[in-house]
Amino acid sequence: MFADRAKIAVKSGKGGDGHVSFRREKFVAAGGPDGGNGGNGGSVIFEVDPGLNTLASFRHHYKFKAEDGQEGGKRRCTGKDGADVILKVPDGTVIYEAQSGKVIADMSGKNTRVVLLKGGRGGKGNMNYATPTMQVPKYAQPGQPSRELELRLELKMIADVGLIGFPSVGKSTLLSRVSNAQPKIAEYHFTTLIPNLGVVDLEGCNGFVMADIPGLIEGASAGAGLGYEFLRHIERCRMLIHLVDAAGTEGRDPVEDIYTINGELKKYNANLEKLPQVIAANKVDLIFPEDGTEDPVERLKKEFEPKGIRVFPISAATGKGIKELLYYVQNRLDEIPKNTELYAQEFDPEIMIPEDNLPYTVTKSKTEDHTYIVEGPKIEKMLGYTNLDSEKGFQFFQKFLKDSGILSDLEKAGIQDGDTVRMYGLHFDYYK
Repeated sequence: MFADRAKIAVKSGKGGDGHVSFRREKFVAAGGPDGGNGGNGGSVIFEVDPGLNTLASFRHHYKFKAEDGQEGGKRRCTGKDGADVILKVPDGTVIYEAQSGKVIADMSGKNTRVVLLKGGRGGKGNMNYATPTMQVPKYAQPGQPSRELELRLELKMIADVGLIGFPSVGKSTLLSRVSNAQPKIAEYHFTTLIPNLGVVDLEGCNGFVMADIPGLIEGASAGAGLGYEFLRHIERCRMLIHLVDAAGTEGRDPVEDIYTINGELKKYNANLEKLPQVIAANKVDLIFPEDGTEDPVERLKKEFEPKGIRVFPISAATGKGIKELLYYVQNRLDEIPKNTELYAQEFDPEIMIPEDNLPYTVTKSKTEDHTYIVEGPKIEKMLGYTNLDSEKGFQFFQKFLKDSGILSDLEKAGIQDGDTVRMYGLHFDYYK
């Protein structure tokens, strides 16, 4: 079964805790602190695998966790870093934060590798805290906690041309004739249950990728038929071939069919209606015009060519007119920019704001002069989720201190310019 959606939970590795130990050797009574730093936790990384075309690998595996960093050791030994977890996805996969539905990353085009959740930083061992006034530090920094997210993955196929139209108009037959694709073909509706991709090679010019989009009927944008399941795959196309049964073998009007399908595209996404289109009037080998009746192909041309939409009479069964259609499509593609439009990031996992109701405390140190200590779950969670090594993360940290009221509370506690603020191993000088 074709899998173009998945829901998974990912978790980065916790940073290893710093170690508390002291050098003990013969004839060395007090060798000083030698506790090593903890290793960094593993990260959650997404990579595009060109050999994949579905999300089936996530169907039976829901949770993915990177390895925790090891604790620091004696003799200044640094703990081993945790192994990353690398998740392979097909080109065109969009990663959403499950609860908000906001885009985290679009794995398309040149965006082939994303570090989605960075592993927790390893804590500093007590060897880092020795000072002239504190030569025997008995504490070390804990490693940053792991981070966890629930994600929704959605595959939006990347094809140059989308082949659209009502069921049984000959889309699969056309795709099988012009490309290397081998879709299932039969004389009943919804033979095609999955989107099919095929590469069209043309002599003397570049080829292109064509996708057969199944299941479009009236009401598809509202969930009727199979259309709602696969409309998302049209969003990446640069051009559409609208295939219609010009012979009306099932009693439908080809002109009305085109207006109906275009209406469904507009309801689903207004931008889809603006994509360049060409109409392929199929099954001309079954047209036997009677005296006094209008040729259906001429009727299609009169209706749509004044609107800038070319109409090509073809027969997917016999091959008539297909060559002219494909060369026209290729010439149009040469005029259309090939850059894949990426979905903009709406949710940054590097900055996850703690809940407002988490507590914190601001106190003046009883053992160190001009030093203030800020502690509590709100602070610990913020430091764990925020990468202070990046400019964006540090800017968020500064804004967080102001917006959460921490700076105001420090001022009420009597802090002055040049005083030190400590937060779980992090310390900085305060200046207003």
